Amino acid sequence: MRLIKKKTLKEKSESFPEAWVALAAWANDVQKADWASSQDVKQSFNSVSIINNKRAVFNIKGNQYRLVVDIEYTYKIVFIVWFGTHKAYDKINVETVNYEKSNTPH
Repeated sequence: MRLIKKKTLKEKSESFPEAWVALAAWANDVQKADWASSQDVKQSFNSVSIINNKRAVFNIKGNQYRLVVDIEYTYKIVFIVWFGTHKAYDKINVETVNYEKSNTPH
């Protein structure tokens, strides 16, 4: 899979340096994956929450952080939508949160 907005992960690592190793491992696993459906994602990451036919939420670093992505299975693309603490995640609407353009307060 190809990651879009990897820069968001790098930017977030500056705000959450303790999450960087887990984020990098997640990114490495995703780039090696070849997902055709949400079932494939679930096989790779059993703790992932599938929100709809393209949106998923990953637990990062023992569920201390959440990563929201959109997946375009046909094009083998994973878009980074949102990353933050579990506490901040509880304040967003995961179905409608938009792509982040820059670091936002956590």
